[in-house]
Amino acid sequence: MDYVPNTESDLQEMIQAAGFKNFLNIIESIPEPIRFPKLNLPPALSEMELLREMKKMGARNVSADQSDCFLGAGAYEHFIPTVVDYLAGRGEFYTAYTPYQAEASQGTLQAIYEFQSMMCALTGLEASNASLYDGSTAVAECVYLSVNLQPGRNRILVSELVHPEYTQTIRTYASGIGAEIVMVPHQGGVTDMDSLLSKCDNHTAAVFVQSPNFFGNLEDMPRVRKISASTGSLFVAVVNPISLGIVQCPGEYGADIAIGEGQPLGNHISYGGPYLGFMVSSKSLVHKIPGRIVGKTIDMSGASGFCLTLQAREQHIRREKATSNICTNQSLMALRATIYLSVLGQKGVQQVAELNVQQSHFAAKMLAEVPGYSLAFQKPFFNEFVLKTPRPAKEVVSALAQKNIFAGLALDQFYPELTHHLLVCVTETKSDSQIESFVNALKSII
Repeated sequence: MDYVPNTESDLQEMIQAAGFKNFLNIIESIPEPIRFPKLNLPPALSEMELLREMKKMGARNVSADQSDCFLGAGAYEHFIPTVVDYLAGRGEFYTAYTPYQAEASQGTLQAIYEFQSMMCALTGLEASNASLYDGSTAVAECVYLSVNLQPGRNRILVSELVHPEYTQTIRTYASGIGAEIVMVPHQGGVTDMDSLLSKCDNHTAAVFVQSPNFFGNLEDMPRVRKISASTGSLFVAVVNPISLGIVQCPGEYGADIAIGEGQPLGNHISYGGPYLGFMVSSKSLVHKIPGRIVGKTIDMSGASGFCLTLQAREQHIRREKATSNICTNQSLMALRATIYLSVLGQKGVQQVAELNVQQSHFAAKMLAEVPGYSLAFQKPFFNEFVLKTPRPAKEVVSALAQKNIFAGLALDQFYPELTHHLLVCVTETKSDSQIESFVNALKSII
């Protein structure tokens, strides 16, 4: 069936109104060079030949499943139980659209409600929205929130160890509202607290610090809270959700908002998306956070039901008055996170986090014993660490790629001064033998 349900009489009426006898006359009126343009293309292929060629081209790509992958930097390879793919792939979820009509969308609304509940439990905060596009836009949305919430304050302090791509997104968002972005330097692998203290003043709307930070190290978040609170600034914690299985959660150290990337929660790394951003806040900010919030209610019969409790209508139809133009959410990705967290449970998340710590620390110890290599920082870390290399890190990455090992991220891509520094990530998916292969490969290229 055609998408536009025109009847034959409708079509004929439109053709005559345009001054033609039939549809073919319309086509014939188009100049021949436009109808039959000369394209510099090779001869046409049959379907069988085309599929063969596309498979050949696709085989040039090497996935994380086909190699030993030690890449992280915001996208993490974790084990995903088969049930996540199975349930999230069901048609009623996979094809669902925005749940405006509550009576027809109870399944979707309940899934979102469960996601919000689990994110509150994971972060220790009181209110979660229904997810955002990804981690970077979630972080940037907090700039809008912080400035709009506190008239007269337009300064945003951002640690240099917040993910550099998040920082780029923050700058893009801030440029439209006149917010001033002030970067706080790092020292010894963590945010320089003395510098943060000196920069934080009564013009500061919010302080953004990530823990584990981009180098994988844990920050002194309770101290950040004290500094931000001394000037009445919001404290925004950027977190890795898996790490919250064992490290202190944002609610415990007093963050006003916790944000981050939800990809580690049951979502494949793919080609960099689609992912989901999460935003969880204290109850006092529930009317200010962007996007939607699903609530649980009781219908006329006394049965439990779900509905869109809060959403800024201006985000849909009165954009000039909106505090945010984020009108949708990554509900399918949030559903995957919900299923993943449901399957693992509290103890399961803790066990995954512990495995990440164990394997990454084992790898760090082994790699630091390779002649010429050492750990760049002596700080507590989660599942990423910076390895100092005797030759430019890009050369190490290139050499190990020839051995089917993705060694990590050369940090000079974001920090030009760190040419001999490699960011290595080790999750629970990496076995002892894979780590030993990595170590032997490094030895072979000395």
